[in-house]
Amino acid sequence: MTAADTQAAGPPVSVPSAPEEIGTSPSKQDAAGPRPKKRRKKGELLPYFLILPAILAIAAVYVYPLIKTVIMSFQDLGRAALWGNGEAPWVGFEQFTNILGDPEFWSVTGRTVVFMTICVVLTMGIGLLIALMMLRVSTWVRLVLTVALIAAWSMPLMVAASVFRWLADSDYGLINTLLADLTGDEGWLGHNWFLDPWQGFGIITLLVVWGAIPFVVITMYAALTQVPKELEEAASLDGASAFGVYRFVTWPVIRPVFTMVATLSVIWDFNVFGQIWLLRGNKPEPDYETLGLYSFSKAFESTSFSQGSAIALITVLMLSGVAVYYLRQLIKTGEVE
Repeated sequence: MTAADTQAAGPPVSVPSAPEEIGTSPSKQDAAGPRPKKRRKKGELLPYFLILPAILAIAAVYVYPLIKTVIMSFQDLGRAALWGNGEAPWVGFEQFTNILGDPEFWSVTGRTVVFMTICVVLTMGIGLLIALMMLRVSTWVRLVLTVALIAAWSMPLMVAASVFRWLADSDYGLINTLLADLTGDEGWLGHNWFLDPWQGFGIITLLVVWGAIPFVVITMYAALTQVPKELEEAASLDGASAFGVYRFVTWPVIRPVFTMVATLSVIWDFNVFGQIWLLRGNKPEPDYETLGLYSFSKAFESTSFSQGSAIALITVLMLSGVAVYYLRQLIKTGEVE
């Protein structure tokens, strides 16, 4: 090839390399059309159909009554309107202002809080002590104790209330007989525990705590079995006392479970109704009224259904903070995703 031919041909032209096809460009995607929809696997919706009856039952039992309670609390619902013979006028927040301005409501609220606090402290304290004891007894003693706890837990409330009414009976009660024998004072025979509200609430507290302890014991014992024995033995070898081992090794492990059980106990004991109702012969005196009984009394004895609904709604709002705290504890322990 001569020099003239080289000049005529010119410099070589570089051919662009083909781009790396990492993915499909938008233009190619448009040309290829939309991606096919992902097909559902067979049986993917089956779990939702299985829980649908439970969801409908919960909605019927809880959601609808709650909505109806909210509506009634903003009305002035009387007996005639309840049976469909008239219309209930809307009164806005009048029911709430009347209740919150009533000193009796705050007296009942304070009584409820004190009663709930005593019940929760006794239940959690005694339950935790029994659970710790179950770790140190023999297998057959633990088995007998577990059966006894389950039997007490499964006893119907009406039967348990009847037993405690007999125990505290003024004429034939076992408590009065034992106190008379132990103290030698015959004055205990014929003593009526329910004449004094403080003593009466003591008997009611015994019934509430007795019925709640089995759940606490079984739950806390299950939590205690998850504490690594190696850590407790290592702490003991390092010179830690029994209390030190419990404080720095055992307690951090069982604390989330203890907190959740205590939160549930607060909700349950705040709403105690049946124990007081049955022990007082279905006619509790005003000194024995907690918020649940106070709401029932306003709604059905005073035929002020809207006030009863408003008190119930205020109680729900009071417990909503406890419920939120309980859900947060569940999330922290990984029970709720």
